[in-house]
Amino acid sequence: MQGNRNAAALEAVLMVVDEPVSAVDLAATLELPQPEVEDLLTRLAAEYDAEGRGFELRSVAGGWRFYSRPDYAEIVSRYVLEGQTARLTQAALETLAVIAYRQPVARSRVAAIRGVNVDSVVRTLVTRGLIEEAGTDPESGAILYQTTSYFLERLGIGSVSELPQISPHLPGLDELASIELER
Repeated sequence: MQGNRNAAALEAVLMVVDEPVSAVDLAATLELPQPEVEDLLTRLAAEYDAEGRGFELRSVAGGWRFYSRPDYAEIVSRYVLEGQTARLTQAALETLAVIAYRQPVARSRVAAIRGVNVDSVVRTLVTRGLIEEAGTDPESGAILYQTTSYFLERLGIGSVSELPQISPHLPGLDELASIELER
């Protein structure tokens, strides 16, 4: 029974990794001997193959990770490509606007402007190729984000300087600016 629990724990960890993880790291995480983890990995990979699952467990680049089975590459590709054309959520649009107008900008600054956590939205925008890392903030060391050429292409503009000015669309901005100037 403990073997099943260890295999399940191993599967749970492998489900959340986004790059291959070594048996050494998995053993340390699961607090199991490395040979036992290596045996579990090999048995799980063989089990998935024997069952003909839509995914497989592969040892690649010195680590282990789940991958979709090559037999289903066309279907997975179609799903991913169709997902790229899906509309952005309101949260994603707002986050993208803040990054476009404030770039390069740290995620924490975007979160402060929006008033909510933007971690998952930023990951989505990076995955969709609309934003990218633009170095690090020299003071805080935070990763800075900027829009990509794909973003400009999708909007049909040549540079972010062509983005419309937002001040005319914000009510009372002139009043706010004069208050700030008086201080």
